[in-house]
Amino acid sequence: MKKILVATDFSKCAANAMIYALELASVLGREVCAIHAIHPTEGINNSTYNAIFIEDYYKNKREALQTWVDDLSINYDHVKVTNLCEVGFLKAVISKYINQHQVDMLVMGIVGSTGITGIVGSNAGLVVSQIKIPTLIIPLESTFTKVPIITLATDFDTRLSAVDVNALNEMVKAFGSGRMQVLYITDKPGEPDFKVSEARLRDLIPHAQLEFNYLQNSSAHNGIIEFIASNNTDMLCLVKHHHNIVYRLFTRSTVNQVMNKSVKAILVLHE
Repeated sequence: MKKILVATDFSKCAANAMIYALELASVLGREVCAIHAIHPTEGINNSTYNAIFIEDYYKNKREALQTWVDDLSINYDHVKVTNLCEVGFLKAVISKYINQHQVDMLVMGIVGSTGITGIVGSNAGLVVSQIKIPTLIIPLESTFTKVPIITLATDFDTRLSAVDVNALNEMVKAFGSGRMQVLYITDKPGEPDFKVSEARLRDLIPHAQLEFNYLQNSSAHNGIIEFIASNNTDMLCLVKHHHNIVYRLFTRSTVNQVMNKSVKAILVLHE
């Protein structure tokens, strides 16, 4: 069975992301795996004494992860939950697991509108830029909604990968979401004519009624935050693309701005 992978550093935002993933797994019929990366120098600190007993440190970490998972999943007996604690950098540990297992989504928690903190939060921008798998970023303020209102920000030139289109359609269908908002940000006045592009997107996402919104703003991330603030949105979908206005959200500085300002879940998709 496909898995939802949850990165954890044992923080409150990671716990919130785990609960979100368990709820999502219940809807999608997925397994959940909680993964914790022990930094290569963690527990050693250049101390010979610590180096001798490092295996005990690793053992305690693995036991802590198991306890963390057991406590959070106690009300989710219907969801199969596993965990993995490995030594290495977070991105490398996640990539290795994805290469060895059938994972269709990665979930990561961040503090959100109060700022990115913690091992997981500080790696969020790096992960969404370099790991090509649908990644759900969960701010601490975000909670799971049974029938979420989804907003997809697009430039219409982006071609989503077949994997990501399938993942998005599975979510929309499983949630029973009757509609999806589509947002286009432009820095030019007037409403553009995108009838052909709109029709193509409707064909790609047939399980929801698409509502197209055109917003003028010189800043992509400000335009998106402005739209979220004035419209009901439970999950924001952004596409990682190298040559359009949306891609600028995924430079290291701008992705932090979006995550810091958003209190909604952010689903990062890929070409």
